[in-house]
Amino acid sequence: MKQIAIDGPAGAGKSTIAKILAERLDYMYVDTGAMYRTIGLACLNAGIDLEDEEAVGKVCEEANIFIRYENGVQIMYLDGEDVSKEIRTEEVSKAASDTSKFPKVRERLVQMQRDLAEEYNVIMDGRDIGTCVLPNATLKIYLTASVEVRAQRRFKEYTEKGIECTLEEIRKDIEQRDYNDMHREISPLCKAEDAIEVDTSDLNIEEVVAAVIALWK
Repeated sequence: MKQIAIDGPAGAGKSTIAKILAERLDYMYVDTGAMYRTIGLACLNAGIDLEDEEAVGKVCEEANIFIRYENGVQIMYLDGEDVSKEIRTEEVSKAASDTSKFPKVRERLVQMQRDLAEEYNVIMDGRDIGTCVLPNATLKIYLTASVEVRAQRRFKEYTEKGIECTLEEIRKDIEQRDYNDMHREISPLCKAEDAIEVDTSDLNIEEVVAAVIALWK
């Protein structure tokens, strides 16, 4: 099986690019962020302290998480319910960032991700795909952009969905997530030694897709 690993900070466009690439290359797109968001949602539903490692670990162990693909789209299920829309809120995003630092969460989800990569040709995006999940990936991309550009993109995405927020709130959240992701003890966000960096600050979606496909070829 072949794998394309796309890593990078929040709001760099990883999911958007990965989904388009998967469709054009006829690969399976694995949204690892959705998996962590699902654990975050499970912890919020349980009403636990997100800084309580033992409590988070217990929820992670007991949560019934299932992934299904419909027409190439990844659908996340939590305890038998489709939560694909529920996990896209800012509250769940923050919960995912808070809980993903704990070993039990990462161990469970990394194994799920590796199992998928053994069964299918995949495009996987996240924070530690090229460094931890798929260290032998066929191609590794580190997708990045300036904080300001990423904040503007996320703000536009949320306002189009009717989610109330301010640009300043989004910018501060992205900066905090960058810090959390880069300074966590387990699998911190960093560029793999053999990854190729693609800065999307001044590129549109089609230009980024073309750049990655050229690297793939």
